[in-house]
Amino acid sequence: MSSINLIDAFQDFKEAENIDRPTMMKVVEDVFKTLLRKKYGSDENFDVIVNAEKGDLEIIRRRMIVEDGQVEDPLAQVAYSDAVKIEPDFEVGEELMQEVDMYDFGRRAILAAKQTLASRISDLKKNVLAKKYGDRIGEIISAEVYQVWKKEILLLDEEGNELILPKSEQIPQDYFKKGENTRAVVKKVDMKNNNPVIILSRTAPEFLAKLLEIEVPEIFDGLIVIKKIVRDPGERAKVAVESFDDRIDPVGACVGMKGSRIHGIVRELKNENIDVINWTNNIQLLIQRSLTPARITSMELDQEKKHANVYLKPDQVSLAIGRRGVNIKLASELTGYELDVYRDTEDEVTEDGFDIDLDEFSDEIDEWVIDELKRIGCDTGRSVLKLTAEELERRTDLEKETIAEIRRVLQEEFEKE
Repeated sequence: MSSINLIDAFQDFKEAENIDRPTMMKVVEDVFKTLLRKKYGSDENFDVIVNAEKGDLEIIRRRMIVEDGQVEDPLAQVAYSDAVKIEPDFEVGEELMQEVDMYDFGRRAILAAKQTLASRISDLKKNVLAKKYGDRIGEIISAEVYQVWKKEILLLDEEGNELILPKSEQIPQDYFKKGENTRAVVKKVDMKNNNPVIILSRTAPEFLAKLLEIEVPEIFDGLIVIKKIVRDPGERAKVAVESFDDRIDPVGACVGMKGSRIHGIVRELKNENIDVINWTNNIQLLIQRSLTPARITSMELDQEKKHANVYLKPDQVSLAIGRRGVNIKLASELTGYELDVYRDTEDEVTEDGFDIDLDEFSDEIDEWVIDELKRIGCDTGRSVLKLTAEELERRTDLEKETIAEIRRVLQEEFEKE
């Protein structure tokens, strides 16, 4: 029996999990039928028999025996005189089954077939990998750091598949060393030059959601549902949760006794502050909770424009805004409302009984400077003058000369009045 050993090629199949036997045999069959079409012009009268266990292959050619001189189709028919040379017992009308010697194809054709087979196996592996991780999008995985580059990290999963963690998907405080394990969530699977590229993320809200699911059994069991998560990775996160069981306090369950459940997540996220709040359909209450840790005095809502003016006591303004404006930005993302923070000055009586809105000074003070002052809760002339030049310099990005000029303009205006 003449056969070609394909064990090396089949070995690739065995290494690639989830490639089933029928698919493997179909691929091998297709490759050799292509070879037959190139040599004979058709593969209709050929059977390709694959032994996947041994890695052997056999090609059988079928032809009908006809009277000498009656051969119309050499591919499908054979003359009686030629048939009896192979087996003397043959008779006209019988079918001649003859094994095709692989070496008849020539060394170059066999080599090409092997390369084609290796290419088809590689494509199958890629498809299996893309499907595997395509089905796992949003799931948390653990992988080993293999290579650390400037713009991305290369990781390997337990099967040695390559995964990419781009710089944009890393928490700013993340530091990776080769050989250590790290956790991330599967964000997407891209195809680049026909190769699947698995992108991981540690900054996606889904990563925090999955960490909470691991740490809080009530979330895993569906007793508590995460309604929304907003994050400024490495800085702050806000998680809105709701309980389907009146006996369970969703915030307490997520935080745990003395913060036991949330501490592990905070460490994983490089000390990211996590505010867990009770979800409610009452938008005013939701805005109030989302601005935690600040306490609101009053609020004006415009539901059509999805805008809210929030009034707080002077000492609460900086808490509501947060460092670099992170707290108010996240609260706005969580509620879906644009939030503007104002000092509640109803109880404060100014020295002369009046104050002037900063916007009134737009002809003398640049708009970006006014915005910078509003960012720290100063929306009137007197609220700016109440702060010392040193405090204004510390809390804003303004230079000394600019602050001095602002104070001069404001003081002159109040002196006129």
